[in-house]
Parts: sequence; structure tokens; C-alpha cells
Amino acid sequence: MSVPVENPVSIADMPNQDLFLNRELSFLEFHRRVFDEATDESNPLLERVKFLSIVGSNLEEFFMVRVGGLTMQSEASLPTLSIDGQTPKQQLVEIRRSAARLMEDAHKYLVEKLIPDLKAAGIYILNYDELDPDQKQKADAYFHEVVFPVLTPLAVDPSHPFPYISNLSLNLAVLIRGEGSVPRFARLKVPPLLPQLVPLKSSSGGTRRDGTPPRNHYFVWLHQLIIANLDDLFPGMHAIEAHPFHVTRNADMDIQEWEALDLLDTIEENIKKRRFGVVVRLMINKNMPKSVREILVDNLKVDRNDIYTLDGTLSLRSLMQLTRIDRPDLKDRPFLPVVPPLVRFSPETPPDAFFAAIRRQPILLHHPYDSFTPVVDFLKSAARDPNVLAIKQTLYRVGTNSPVVQALLEACRDYGKQVAVLVELKARFDEENNIGWARMLEQEGVHVTYGLLGLKTHCKITMVVRKEGDHIRRYLHLASGNYHHITAQIYEDVGMFTCDDAIGEDVTHLFNYLTGYSLKKDYRKLLVAPINLRERLEEMICQEMECHKQNGGGHIIFKMNSLVDPPIIKLLYEASQTGMKIDLIVRGMCSIRPGIKGLSSNIRVISIVGRFLEHSRIYYFHNNGDERVYVGSADLMPRNLNGRVEVLFPVEDPSLVRTMRQDVLEKYLQDNVKARQMQPDGSYKRLKPTDNQPPLNVQDWFINQARLSAS
Repeated sequence: MSVPVENPVSIADMPNQDLFLNRELSFLEFHRRVFDEATDESNPLLERVKFLSIVGSNLEEFFMVRVGGLTMQSEASLPTLSIDGQTPKQQLVEIRRSAARLMEDAHKYLVEKLIPDLKAAGIYILNYDELDPDQKQKADAYFHEVVFPVLTPLAVDPSHPFPYISNLSLNLAVLIRGEGSVPRFARLKVPPLLPQLVPLKSSSGGTRRDGTPPRNHYFVWLHQLIIANLDDLFPGMHAIEAHPFHVTRNADMDIQEWEALDLLDTIEENIKKRRFGVVVRLMINKNMPKSVREILVDNLKVDRNDIYTLDGTLSLRSLMQLTRIDRPDLKDRPFLPVVPPLVRFSPETPPDAFFAAIRRQPILLHHPYDSFTPVVDFLKSAARDPNVLAIKQTLYRVGTNSPVVQALLEACRDYGKQVAVLVELKARFDEENNIGWARMLEQEGVHVTYGLLGLKTHCKITMVVRKEGDHIRRYLHLASGNYHHITAQIYEDVGMFTCDDAIGEDVTHLFNYLTGYSLKKDYRKLLVAPINLRERLEEMICQEMECHKQNGGGHIIFKMNSLVDPPIIKLLYEASQTGMKIDLIVRGMCSIRPGIKGLSSNIRVISIVGRFLEHSRIYYFHNNGDERVYVGSADLMPRNLNGRVEVLFPVEDPSLVRTMRQDVLEKYLQDNVKARQMQPDGSYKRLKPTDNQPPLNVQDWFINQARLSAS
């Protein structure tokens, strides 16, 4: 029998600010953990550069979406309160303070630490005035040959209105003067398609005699090169000064789907509107004079609270260019994903071998340690197998040059299969790409649908219908990650092949729900949002509580990207008060407060940021020894449980359940190198090895296990 927590607090009587952490501030804490990886000197130097670049791109999206949405709510005076009871205006105050601190720390680290470390390794990021005469000659020649023809200076005067400043653009505010005239203002956009770090001649001029790449590389900032040559853009005038500024606009789209006659056209129209969103962040350098700043404030209509004054470059994202330098000694050891033996076939293998392998047993893939190639091979086998009658698939993000889409096109065009694809047009920042794929698929005769009104389709499922004798069998691939062959190499995800009849029947009903009309509620094995997923998850948490009260040993392990759903959090608090053990592996936003006596003393939250983006969602229940494991696309957020089509699928094979618990989840919980443990106030402390627990970097452990399986 279990021993409940002494003196449990009353959850119903606690104010929201004591129960929940603010989701936006929690998200900024995640960005802070990414920044910590940039400062971690145990990471190779160019990997630290990569993490700092990711901080920049993450913050861009955070401002475009999260700050953009709150700004709209604040301006509309909507009576919307956050999970911890704050108004949009109150949240914006806290966000600005926290975000400013993170941006200042990141830029300071770049200038004071990372650039000197790069220099010591032979990678020189130089200011224009640091170039020697030969470097200046080369840089200026590049300016006149490549940069100058692309530039378009735009004057601002009574006959030239202030120009439109595009989202995420780096610009120069230029003051120019003609002979005897007053200073005039001009805006110059730094070309985004050119390298922001202009490469100068490497020290060896190419590959060295021993065949190794040059060790020394020299770069100058593009905007500084432009500033040094401004007089050439304004003949007969003199450029007095120039100051960079960077603009981020609101990109949070509110699509009125119920009023849309054509969802595809509506999405395209909203993409255009996104370009003209209000400015939610203006980044400038500290040496920009007040007069120039006022010109920007007046014309961009920017709230002065949304101005961030920084040192150095304003676009950390541009640092990603450095990671393409051929210096293996400054990067993580290369890793080639392995094809598991169960789906490793030779050219002589019979064409139906893939289906025979799935019939023998369900097959689990853990990406990126397991290759994504079997997923593509599964679709190619289905396309070419004469017994396959139909292929159905959901596509959320697939990227460019997608082998998954090419396999679907091949199945329809070359083999006459019936192919039905649900393309989610509302996948944020992938809308244009998905529109292109949808149109291409339609042109080749694929049945394309765009999902359900008011709901994003976020689940990742593929069904192949195959004729076998007088019967048909459904072969399935279900996953936590997107059908994106590039991100599958850097995102951690879990997928499974199965031909389970009950799951196949559920998937059939799910596709009917997505592409036609269906009110089916009683799925046999799948948990489907917004139909039964929340209800079944809550039931299983309650069942775990009852099992623990009766027999002890209750244990929940949840791995996810985000945990911000109030009802689920309150239920986990109740579970903690029974004395049962709750381990949460949450990569990003987490609104639960762990480790509070009488409330959550049995809840532990860890977050792992490392070489690969932890993206899988896994839900484990001890269930009195009859263990349950569910995997899928759903995080524990209101939007996932209420406003999206999500799927969690059961892993039932005993050996796979054991693998998921022992070799996946428990290994994550043993990480003491990359893992950080969450504190009750929402901050994180890095775990460290002890005498009883040697160092374990779980991602490295998975890599080593994959290498062993391949040998």
C-alpha cells in the first residue's frame, strides 16, 4: 500500500500564479537553455556557433508568433488571462525584460568570447577597419562586382515616402549630405540572399599540400562592407553616417476558416498579409543617434518598449553560415544513421519483403539514430507492389525535394495506385511550401484534401491497403515526427510499422473523418484528438493513481515538447499527492511547478538540449505491472488536445514496451551531462555526474548503440 503525501495542499484553493508557470516566460527559459549550449565549452567550437545561431532564429519566431499574438490581444483590450492569471500587457512587460536580458547576454558572448575563440582556431570575423590592404582590396572588389548591382538606396523626402521595411530584414539607416545641403535620410536594405559574412581568401588559398582543408578563414560583415563603400551609391554626395537596424513583424495569422470559400486561396492571402504585420521588435546598435532612432520610431510606428539596443551584429541567425566551414576538428563527430536489421534489404530481396517483415512483428524506429530511409522504402515498396490498392497519408511538414512526396507521385502517376493525401496548409511558416506540394499532387491525380475546418491536422500517419489472397491487409506507419527527410536527421522522433487489425480499422475511420464525414467516437486503440485523447489520457492518469493507492509502485513517465494544459497539470498534482512517482521529460515550455511540498514533491521535470532536437512524445504508465506506452504527435497543450487532430498510438509488443521503458525513457532519466532539472520557480539547474553515477550523455549513448547494431 502506498503512503500519501503528508498534509497535501488544496489544489482548488491555490491561486493560479502558485499552480502554474507562465508559458511564454517558460519558452524563453528554453531559449536560455539553448544559449547555455552555446556557452558550453565541452561542445566543439562550431557547434557552439550553431547553438548561438539557433538562439537568434528561435527568438525571431518567438517575437513573430508569441509576442505578435500578445500584442494583438493587448491592443484589442481582450479580457484574456494567461495560465498564471496575467493580462497580455502584463505578460509583455515580463517578456520584454527577460528577452532583452537574453539578447544582451547572447550578443555580449559573441563579441567577448565566441569571436576570440574562433580567431584562436583560425576563423577570423573581422570588422572592415581591421582588414589589411590586400583584404580590403578583395572585399571592395567583391562589393563592386556582386553587392553594388543588388543594392537599392531609397531616399526619404517629400517626394519619396518612407519605404516598406520587410520582416526579418537587416537595413541601414543612412544620413547623406550634398554640397551645401542639409543632411538627408535614406534607407538601404542589406541583401538577404548574399552571405552576411563575406568570405575573404583563405590562408592557403585552397586545399593544402597534405590534402586537408585550409585552417585559416577570414570574413568581414556584409553590412560593414556596404557602409565602407556608401559614397559609391550616392555620387556627388557624402555619406555622413550609417546605422544598422533589424525589424521583426507580427506573423501570427488569424484565419477565419468558416468564412473561407477556398482554404488554399485564403492561406495564400494571409501569407501576403503576414508581410505587413506590425513591428514587434526593432533591434538597433547602441551608437545610433537619437535623431535617427526617432525617424525609425515615427515611420515604423513601433512601441518604444519594443526597441532593443545591442552591441555587434543584429542577426545572430547569420552565424549559421560558419558551420559550413570544412573543419571537422571543430564539429561533432559525424554520425550516419543506421538501417535496423529488420528492414535492411538487399537488391535481391523479394519485392514484398517489407510487408512480410511487418507481418512478423511491429517494427520501431528511433530517429535520427535509426535511418529515415525505411519510411521512404515503405512508400516505394507500396508504389511498386502490384497487390497494393491504395496509399493514404497525412503531410504536415515535408520540406523541399521530398522523397516522400516523390514516392506518392510515383505511386499515382506510374503505377496507377489510388493515393489520398491530407496536406496541412496551416503548418506555420511552411504554408507556401505545402501549397506548392498540394498543387503538384493534384496535378498528378492524387486525391488531396486540406483537413477539417477550425482544426490543424498534426498527426503523422500512413496507411497502405494491400490485397492478400481474398482479403485485404492494412500496413501502417505511425510516428511522432514529420515526413521530412532532412529534419529526420537532426530531430529525435519515434515511429512504428505495424499491421495490427484494430489499429488499421481505427486509421481507416480516422481518414474517413479527415477526408469525408464521420462522427465516430469509439476508436479501438488509437487516442485521437479532439475526440477521445484528452479523456483517455486523464482516465489512464486516474487509473495509475488508483493502482498506486491499492498496490503501490505507481509510476508515470511522460516525454514531450510542451506541458501547459491546466487540467492535465492539476491531475498530475493530484497524482503526486498520492505518493506515486512522476517523471516528466519536457524539452520546451513547462507550466507545472515541480518539487513543492504537499503539492508536487513527487514530480521531477528534466529538460535535455543537445545535438539533436528532442521531438518525440512518449507516455508511459506502470499500470500495476501491465505497462502501457503510447507514442505520437500530441503535446500536453490545450491546442493539441482541443484544437488539432492528433494521434497517440499504443506500443503493445512486450519486447518493444521493454525497449521503450528501459532503453529509451530510463536512459533519458539517467542523463547527467545534458539534462537540466527544473526548479519550482521555473529555473533550471544542470545535473552533474556523481561518484555513484558516471557521466551519461543520452544522445551519445543512443549513437553508440546504433553503431553497435550496425557493426
